[in-house]
Amino acid sequence: MTLPDLRTASADRPWLRPESYWPALTEATRHLDAPVAALHLGALRHNTHDMLRRAGGTPIRVASKSIRVRGVLEAILAVPGYRGVLAYTLAEALWLADSIEDVVVGYPSVDREAIGALGRSAVLASRVTLMVDSLAQLDLIDAVIPPHRRAAIRLCIELDAGWNNPVLGHLGVLRSPVHTVQEAHDFAAAIVARPGFTLVGVMAYESQVAGLGDRPAGHGPRALSTGIVNRWVRRHSIAELGVRRAAVVAAVREVAPIEFVNGGGTGSLESTHADASVTDIAAGSGFFGGHLFDNYSAFTPAPAAAFALSVVRKATPATATLLGGGWVASGPPGTDRLPALAWPPGLAVVPREAAGEVQTPLAGPGAAALGVGDRVWLRHTKSGELSEHVTEFALVDDGRVVDLLPSYRGEGKAFL
Repeated sequence: MTLPDLRTASADRPWLRPESYWPALTEATRHLDAPVAALHLGALRHNTHDMLRRAGGTPIRVASKSIRVRGVLEAILAVPGYRGVLAYTLAEALWLADSIEDVVVGYPSVDREAIGALGRSAVLASRVTLMVDSLAQLDLIDAVIPPHRRAAIRLCIELDAGWNNPVLGHLGVLRSPVHTVQEAHDFAAAIVARPGFTLVGVMAYESQVAGLGDRPAGHGPRALSTGIVNRWVRRHSIAELGVRRAAVVAAVREVAPIEFVNGGGTGSLESTHADASVTDIAAGSGFFGGHLFDNYSAFTPAPAAAFALSVVRKATPATATLLGGGWVASGPPGTDRLPALAWPPGLAVVPREAAGEVQTPLAGPGAAALGVGDRVWLRHTKSGELSEHVTEFALVDDGRVVDLLPSYRGEGKAFL
């Protein structure tokens, strides 16, 4: 496997011409049996450099959860402006740390085997940072491998970046119990006072900004009102968090000389960059360009990753049925979590069946023209979750498959 070269952005943007972009992917991958996951190198290059532009010089830490292809992770990190990985499990972080020297685990871990492996290796302990938000997590680590028997464990405090609105309540994901400046200061002091730990960072992920599109799909009153509310939430949350995060960072630095402050996501690169307290921004979904990010006004990622399924039956002359298709994204159940039909045009899922595990019937004016063996291209809602359904991606460049990149699954890894 040769890593793709992403250091130079592609001048051409063929995805802006869907009538040729998707048929070209079909032709390039015709020799591969469906399901086919394709990764367009030009689109990936575009997304890689467009996110750097949006980050305005703040280094980007690559969120591996949204990619789950080691070759792509390493290729992105070879581009100036990208620094380190935000992993999603400790086992994954230990695996990546064989070749990547800066891996922060974005979620607390109680994986005793992995904690033991981390503590027993000075090299891994120097490369991997654990996320914590309570003393109970430190107690568990000490119970697995006591301080006197291990290398010092690097820790990052996660700050709750949600906005506590007096009317709407807590807006944002339910992650850390550490919300106030005093709570962060006291927790930092408790970490520093304990042997066997080194406090090196603070993370605050503003999901109610990064994961909230301000340009919802549709043109009716509901889409209009949703957009107004989402923009209001984003604007006020950015202002509140900017003040609080800066105060938390200052309070924690009184206790420990932390190395980094991480924040944000693909959907908040601009606003997180504007926060001077942040030293690196996490981003991942923007590389592959899942259709969730079509609903943002500040940017439009190229559909770099997509998958094709084959028509296997015609229940009626006006319909066509795909084999598979129920690759539903995580989050609140809804049609926005289903794969989006990208090509050919004029297709729609059948509401009573939608996207099923083993079959997805399609209707609409385009379905009648499809025959057995034809291919339909779909885009996943998010990004890295697509990688859990395939063992490899066909890397397409100049109208042909230039390499096959294994996903985590293709390398025999299923971390979560």
